[in-house]
Amino acid sequence: MIVKPKIRGFICTTAHLTGCEKNVLNQINYVKQQPKIEGPKKVLVIGSSQGFGLSSRIVSTFGAGADTIGVYFEKPASENKTASAGWYNNIAFEHEASQAGYYAKSFNGDAFSDEIKKETIDLIKKDFGKVDLVIYSLAAPRRVDPKTGEVYSSVIKPTKDAYTNKTVNTQKGVVSEITVNPATEEEIEQTIKVMGGEDWQLWIEALDIAGVLAEGFKTVAFNYIGPEVTHAIYKKGTIGKAKEHLDQTAHHLNEQLKSINGRAFVSVNKALVTQSSSAIPVVPLYISLLYKVMKEKGLHEGCIEQMYRLYNENLYTSSPKPLDENGRIRIDDWEMKEEVQQEVAVLWKDIDTENLEQLSDIEGYRKEFLQIFGFAFDGVDYDAEVDPIPQNITQSK
Repeated sequence: MIVKPKIRGFICTTAHLTGCEKNVLNQINYVKQQPKIEGPKKVLVIGSSQGFGLSSRIVSTFGAGADTIGVYFEKPASENKTASAGWYNNIAFEHEASQAGYYAKSFNGDAFSDEIKKETIDLIKKDFGKVDLVIYSLAAPRRVDPKTGEVYSSVIKPTKDAYTNKTVNTQKGVVSEITVNPATEEEIEQTIKVMGGEDWQLWIEALDIAGVLAEGFKTVAFNYIGPEVTHAIYKKGTIGKAKEHLDQTAHHLNEQLKSINGRAFVSVNKALVTQSSSAIPVVPLYISLLYKVMKEKGLHEGCIEQMYRLYNENLYTSSPKPLDENGRIRIDDWEMKEEVQQEVAVLWKDIDTENLEQLSDIEGYRKEFLQIFGFAFDGVDYDAEVDPIPQNITQSK
């Protein structure tokens, strides 16, 4: 079939096999060109098929020479329908890793479930013995409680007053005002259940009880803080409440892991175009302005550059950069430079529909959005027929 992007709101319902392979290969090639990292050797990545999770798995293997197990939840391909992009990404990664002589196996299932935790631990015991790094990079809109069966759903809302600010329809190029009403207490609590640290803690506790955490073990979960213009909807919103819980979880895990000299970190990362960020009001417009400024200053990074810096400058170096006042790693440091934020703030005041193309990098935003799904890559013939099911590649469990 010939596969073209079909966009509905902030999601694309198709994915391009060749483009997703190109995405993975581009990231692998970037890492291969960087200095080797004296890092982890047995790694578990929870949420391994896209974004920071996929990039951290690539850095683990092709930057540090690690064997990896991935956990993700993606839609497989059929004869007349494409898989989700993350499914293609994972297939491509496993193929490249095995071709290079590395162990790479994955579970496609609900990472919140006890069943997937048990199957993952059994595989670690069988093939690894212990893991020395766990990356926790889940981004899900809902979660089923493994004990009670209750379904929790997250919302993206302010927590106090209604919030009004500029936003952009990235496909139509229209800048408008949006008002988001505040969340209820129940919505806040449910968002914390989905996006907070509870499941991260359940994973680490299960691994610890099973005796599969190595001496000096590390685990990392991800956060975003951003500038004042996004705070009402993010840092001070329902997501921010969940991330506060994530910080608390890291402190708790650090106490729990002392017996094996283990560490739990929250890494605060740069704003990037992801499926998750595309769904947050105000944020796509901010990212479009941020990209313009950071690219002009030679400071722009994608997921793979961010994850390489995380490993090379923070997790696996004899002189890691200082943690912030809350004990977090900050690889959003280039984004939050004063001169960057000052220029973004000036542009924010002036941006409207008429000058959107001139004052922002909306085209860069659109391109990166399409690339999440395997489209808009140079060197890929998007008019060629492709088989949606990869040939001669073993599918993940």
